[in-house]
Amino acid sequence: MSGATLETGERTRLLVGGVLVVVAIAVLSTTVFDLPVADILTVGFVERLLQAASPIALAAIGGLYAEKSGVFNIGLEGFMIFGAVTAASVTFLLGGEGPNQADLWVGILGATVVCTLFAFAFAVLLVRYQANQIVAGLAVWFVGLGFGPFLAVLLWGNRNSPGLTSMNDLTVPVLSELPVVGPLLFDTSPLVWLAALVAVAAWVVLFRTKYGYWIQAAGENPEALDTAGIDVARVRYAAVVFSGAMAGLGGAVLMAHAGSFTGTGDTMVNGRGWIAIVAYLFGNYNPIGAAAAALLFGGLDMLQIQFQTAGIELPNRLVNLFPYVAVVVVLTVWGSTRMPSAVGEHYESEE
Repeated sequence: MSGATLETGERTRLLVGGVLVVVAIAVLSTTVFDLPVADILTVGFVERLLQAASPIALAAIGGLYAEKSGVFNIGLEGFMIFGAVTAASVTFLLGGEGPNQADLWVGILGATVVCTLFAFAFAVLLVRYQANQIVAGLAVWFVGLGFGPFLAVLLWGNRNSPGLTSMNDLTVPVLSELPVVGPLLFDTSPLVWLAALVAVAAWVVLFRTKYGYWIQAAGENPEALDTAGIDVARVRYAAVVFSGAMAGLGGAVLMAHAGSFTGTGDTMVNGRGWIAIVAYLFGNYNPIGAAAAALLFGGLDMLQIQFQTAGIELPNRLVNLFPYVAVVVVLTVWGSTRMPSAVGEHYESEE
């Protein structure tokens, strides 16, 4: 049996073991601690879970593309902040304090375009000028932390925007009336569907197209890719720009679901960019796996609301720690994830 097969088998056993642990905890919670699991795992909770997971999934997919190409984009958090504040700003400039859905869609598009341009400058810094990827990524984060609230104060005189508008659900007639599945899949935010389509398309491109193989080769063996006549720098440029665009889109989706921008504290992004990095590591650099991991973190993020609904009294600060505790557990248990061989290594063509 090959090493790859052994590694896949080990991951499968870990995944199955993790599922069994979750099931065992649910059963134990119900029988021993008398927790109202049925009141927690409601259709409404799953709807909120999907919305919370969408921004994380989009940022994670972008980040894994960059890392697959050999560039570690640690600035996902910063790009998400830029996306959120830009989406809110464009929406407000178009519609004032009473924007409509068209204004919101233009705001999301504008945020994606702005973050794409910013990501191009970031890619030039990393690929052409060979800047330290960790330092540059942290710089993006710090700039985002300052720029988001600064722009908010310029526009609204406050670090938080006024209430704008949130994304309306997309309702499919007849199908939306189906029990459970109807409200989850056919009466939900179109941005949830957008994130799901991006995950599937990203998987197809990465693992079923020639360009996807180039991205993987740029991160594993750039010398071989260069020998084959493919420009390694161009492949990495595209991957880094895509990562910034997806993180910016993730921030815009987060704002669109919330209906306003929050610039206090660590802004409304509040660590989701960092969790996105863990999500694609947990998903083993697979877009669909990263999206599935985002569902886990999104669900943990929504538990606070659900506990309150079910009448479970737990300190808010404790519940807010759940996603970060999960990050530590995932990194500990899933620490066998193998990074691409050439991540962080600058490459210059021999020509």
